[in-house]
Amino acid sequence: MGAVALAASAGAAQGGWEPSTRIPDPAVKILDPAFRKYWVSSATVERLATGLRWAEGPVWMGDWRCLLFSDVTGDAIMRWDEITGRLTAYRKPANFSNGNTRDRSGRLVTCEHLTRRVVRTELDGTITVVADKFDGKPFNSPNDIVSRSDGSIWFTDPAFGPNPSERMARPELPHTVYRVAPDGRVSAMTTEIVGPNGLCFSPDESKLYVVEARTSPRKMRVFDVVDNGTKLANARVLFEAGDGTPDGMRCDADGNLWCGWGQGSDELDGVRVFTPEGKAIAHISLPERCANVCFGGINHDRLFMTSSHSVYSLMTNARGATLW
Repeated sequence: MGAVALAASAGAAQGGWEPSTRIPDPAVKILDPAFRKYWVSSATVERLATGLRWAEGPVWMGDWRCLLFSDVTGDAIMRWDEITGRLTAYRKPANFSNGNTRDRSGRLVTCEHLTRRVVRTELDGTITVVADKFDGKPFNSPNDIVSRSDGSIWFTDPAFGPNPSERMARPELPHTVYRVAPDGRVSAMTTEIVGPNGLCFSPDESKLYVVEARTSPRKMRVFDVVDNGTKLANARVLFEAGDGTPDGMRCDADGNLWCGWGQGSDELDGVRVFTPEGKAIAHISLPERCANVCFGGINHDRLFMTSSHSVYSLMTNARGATLW
């Protein structure tokens, strides 16, 4: 993969994987009737790109009609164009980027492992450091990231390293979820989660969901967001994942959680959908473990799934809770 373009088209990207010729697609498994309102019975899972090393951090850029995502160990931020179906390198090298989001001004905000920082890409393409330390110490390896309507940026910083393949450093700070205020002040929101990973807000931003990745089984934690969005309270477990491996996730407009899922087996790899109460209502099977998801497309009803070496999509009747 050069720094210029990966001339892979959506068609050429199919590789050894074949889409379902059956409708409805048996890869979409309804676990509870509550999912039927979000199900497009004629939609099938599509593979948009493949040949990646570790696909992560998808974010929809609606004004560009494209998906940006990280190829973490490939050290690149990639761009998939909705109109042409072409995959190109948006930024390479990319400091082993992981999670991505957009701030409320539409700018790309990215977690970088190599530099142990969170950065923002300005509208003219220049890079601004949003945060790179706390209490005088560098972050461990910022992982996943979301923005809030008050202008704040929230991200997870697990103590996962050292990990040379993803350029994670030896941890110097505890496992933490951080908030960066609009004025740049960094606050530790919680250190009680062992291995905080994926995170997202509920549609009304009154709750924050965080995956706890260094427990067995993994857990989905939920907090109330209080004091005008500046503190967390009432930590609790929404569900335990059993043999599954929840990673990144996003909420739809009704508050359901669409979670990257998997553990290297046919029945687990893919995306699992939960109600706000933590009940599993659907599973989208993929041939690879899914690390993260986002909604996009013109109507914001297309689910994008970054999954190990590939990127997949599925048209749904759900709409993302945010535009990215």
